[in-house]
Amino acid sequence: MPRITSHWSRFGTSIFSLMTQAANRYGAVNLAQGFPNFDGPNEIKEAAMAAIKGDFNQYAPSTGLPKLRELLSQRIKKASGIVYSPEHEITVYSGATEALFCAFQAFLRAGDEVITFAPFFDCYPAGAFSTGAKLVEVQLKAPDWTFERKDLDSALTPRTKAILVNTPHNPTGRVFSRQEMQIIADFSKEHDLLVITDEVYEELVYDGKSFTRMSTLEGMRDRTVVISSSAKTFSLTGWKIGYTFASPELTKELRAVHQFTVFCSATPLQAGICAALELPDQYYDELRKDYLLRRDTLCNGLAELGFKFRKPEGTYFVVADYSHMSNLRDTEFALWLTETKKVAVIPTSVFFENPEIVAQRQNYVRFAFCKDLETLRAGLRNLGSKV
Repeated sequence: MPRITSHWSRFGTSIFSLMTQAANRYGAVNLAQGFPNFDGPNEIKEAAMAAIKGDFNQYAPSTGLPKLRELLSQRIKKASGIVYSPEHEITVYSGATEALFCAFQAFLRAGDEVITFAPFFDCYPAGAFSTGAKLVEVQLKAPDWTFERKDLDSALTPRTKAILVNTPHNPTGRVFSRQEMQIIADFSKEHDLLVITDEVYEELVYDGKSFTRMSTLEGMRDRTVVISSSAKTFSLTGWKIGYTFASPELTKELRAVHQFTVFCSATPLQAGICAALELPDQYYDELRKDYLLRRDTLCNGLAELGFKFRKPEGTYFVVADYSHMSNLRDTEFALWLTETKKVAVIPTSVFFENPEIVAQRQNYVRFAFCKDLETLRAGLRNLGSKV
């Protein structure tokens, strides 16, 4: 056995993989892992297949196919009014997770601190750990999953270098209000902090809720690294095509890391996402309409069964309080639910780092509604609903 240091052993196998394995083992309906059980439009897949059959099988430019960067520039301008240079401010990655990793590596050093909101996606601690930085949690207050300016002030130290903001928010489904985003913007400017935004659910916003992009606020464009992805918008999570929008100075640093990790993302899949970004606006309207029906189907069934939750304003997740049903800790409850009720979910304690906070969050689990209606109804029937 070579002399090695178990540097990453604290992370182990992802909870998403573990719960999917449990779902397969017990024949449960998988409402745990956040991937659709359906694919995106055929024309996107056909474009990728045409690229494979054609001459798009060698390395793409490390920064991404020029056409894809141009289309991304057009899309974000249409959605937000901000103009980003395809040449100097847009970069393509192997998924938003790689983009986040590159951001951590580019801008944080050992001993630095980055503030984020808990609960949070489970790759955030690993990204901070990879640089020797510390993730500092600002707890979103249940059941409405909100925060105040004083919560940010309490998290600030002389070592704070950045703040990581995820909205629409996984796992709670919150879409931070413009007032909340302004609080974060003012805080970052007062303390000269970088802001990294995880916006992968940007198109999944419901009920007329307004999505405020941090980079649109005054003084924030050149202070913000915007991270997003094709996975959620086009239901092609296995393609792993993500991207960043950032000032030339920030982009230069991001690209320096990216070229020495994966160098470039899969060329034919980038060609497929070009076709995705050429879809008409009707596609996005239908996407939200379909997900709204899925959300309401799941939420109505969970409410009938006595679960308590804030109806998600975005994403495709519901965080629900199961205390009416069990006193088990959330990890134990999730496994019990998978084995006995044949429904797999995610325990929310995995979305916290601070043990004291985890202890307060033992009665919440996350349901994913990125499934076809029959799958959602099957899961609800397993739980006892009459849907």
